[in-house]
Amino acid sequence: MQFIDQAKIEVEAGKGGDGIVAFRREKYVPTGGPSGGNGGRGGSVFFVADENLQTLLDFRYNHRFQAEKGTRGGPNNCTGAGGKDLIIEVPCGTTIYDAETGELLGDLTEPKQTLLIAQGGKGGLGNQHFLSNRNRAPEYALPGLPGEIKQLRLELKLLAEVGIIGLPNAGKSTLISSLSAARPKIADYPFTTLIPNLGVVRKPTGDGTVFADIPGLIEGAAHGAGLGHDFLRHIERTRVLLHLIDATSDDVVRDYNTIKEELKAYGRGLAERPQVLALNKIDAVDRETVDLEALATQLNHLSYAPVFVISAVTRTGLEPMLQEIWGILDQMKVPQEVEVFS
Repeated sequence: MQFIDQAKIEVEAGKGGDGIVAFRREKYVPTGGPSGGNGGRGGSVFFVADENLQTLLDFRYNHRFQAEKGTRGGPNNCTGAGGKDLIIEVPCGTTIYDAETGELLGDLTEPKQTLLIAQGGKGGLGNQHFLSNRNRAPEYALPGLPGEIKQLRLELKLLAEVGIIGLPNAGKSTLISSLSAARPKIADYPFTTLIPNLGVVRKPTGDGTVFADIPGLIEGAAHGAGLGHDFLRHIERTRVLLHLIDATSDDVVRDYNTIKEELKAYGRGLAERPQVLALNKIDAVDRETVDLEALATQLNHLSYAPVFVISAVTRTGLEPMLQEIWGILDQMKVPQEVEVFS
């Protein structure tokens, strides 16, 4: 599946129908009178979040969307039919921005959440609307108003509670495949993962938690280097970050600091997000030359976060790590007591 997480589109609401000029011509109504009806309203444009959609692929080739126009009024004071509203379905987690001003117009995170994005034009008034004591036979009507036109930028940010982060080839894809039924592409070279992968990890209580295997980043990612914002955007919604570090690296502290600095540079509260660190690939480490416990202690002092020593391939140490994550998530769900001042 091709993963498309950004799109630019134009939407146009329907124009209102025109009012008309008409007069009654009935055999037993000698005075007649104006009877031109109003035009129908134009259709509006709505966005609706659909939990069955995963990408913005539908917008890659279709960039313009238009709602129906209202029809013109009719004689005998008949109002024209309103234009049909246009419903555009997007994945949950889609944010909609005004492409010209950058203003955030909506953030659709819940299934069936609806956002009115462009209002249809009002129908024009028919000449019967202008009947008065001074003007008994108005011979003019108003045209319908145009619908709103907007240039939009759509961004999809994954909805996952736990984001797995780390440098390229740290073992993120292997870990998510060990924890869930997800089967991402895995190979022994950097940037194997070019799109985010989602996996549902079962908790002991039976309910599932969504983990996101995010593409690796490099130094300077916060400023657009490498996968840049394509990586960082997708961890904005996560509640806990699982930072994976390659234990076979020649400098694990440097690797940790690289990711740490990129989170700080990107901002949006990512550096303050609860983290769990994991030294991965211990199955490939020479225990005689590498002191894993000392490395874990050093990382703990640097990060003030719990550090686990694991192997995603052999599933060593995964259960204690998961228990820590479940505990953090459960703690975040506990309502905080509010101090009342008298």
